[in-house]
Amino acid sequence: MQNWKTITAATCLGLLSMTGAMADQWNKKTYLTVNEPVQVPGKVLQPGRYVMRLLDSPSNRHIVQIFNEREDQLQTTVLAIPNYRLQPTGKTEFQWWETPAGQPKAMRAWFYPGDNFGQEFAYPKTEAVAIAASATENVPTTFAQTETELTTARVATIDKAGTEMELDRQTYNQPTQVAQNTAPTPAPEAAPEPTPAPQQEMARPASLPRTAGEMPIFGLAGILALGAGAAVRAIASRR
Repeated sequence: MQNWKTITAATCLGLLSMTGAMADQWNKKTYLTVNEPVQVPGKVLQPGRYVMRLLDSPSNRHIVQIFNEREDQLQTTVLAIPNYRLQPTGKTEFQWWETPAGQPKAMRAWFYPGDNFGQEFAYPKTEAVAIAASATENVPTTFAQTETELTTARVATIDKAGTEMELDRQTYNQPTQVAQNTAPTPAPEAAPEPTPAPQQEMARPASLPRTAGEMPIFGLAGILALGAGAAVRAIASRR
């Protein structure tokens, strides 16, 4: 009975783990740790640990929510557009906009492991103009005034002069190489020790060397046969 209880508990734990993994894949739940202020649409995230995930909506897969680590405080909700890349990777990656020195780095796009497209953030107009001025390229912007308008809001691009242009979705649908540009620079990893060269196994001969002859084998077989016959006769005589 105790074994059955153990098996049942292990099975339940496995099912819970599987359910959690499926939920993370559905909403793309990702932990974001920053050690310096980072700008996202409508918010500057202070150093700490955050959770990014897609809004739980089957009809709109491009609304991103950012929570605190415990996921009990919503920091901001972001409208995004697809940003395709050439080669998916097995880790979370981010793209960043260039910003003036002393200003928080602005997050441009978020790529979930294994996906061939990411979420490129659309910034409010004033923030988009400021980013475009330093990035020297147009920045996606949204005209939503409230979070409830994000699902139907129009998205365009804007330049440093504040001129609005229609979003060229064909350009964003073209795969691009993701720049490996993350906020903190990781410490260099220690180089692994060289692997010793494998020792070559001595070649085995294709066949065993032949003995001086096969006559000794036949002689031994004859002796064994005679011995077996004598044993049979001895047993029969005792009966």
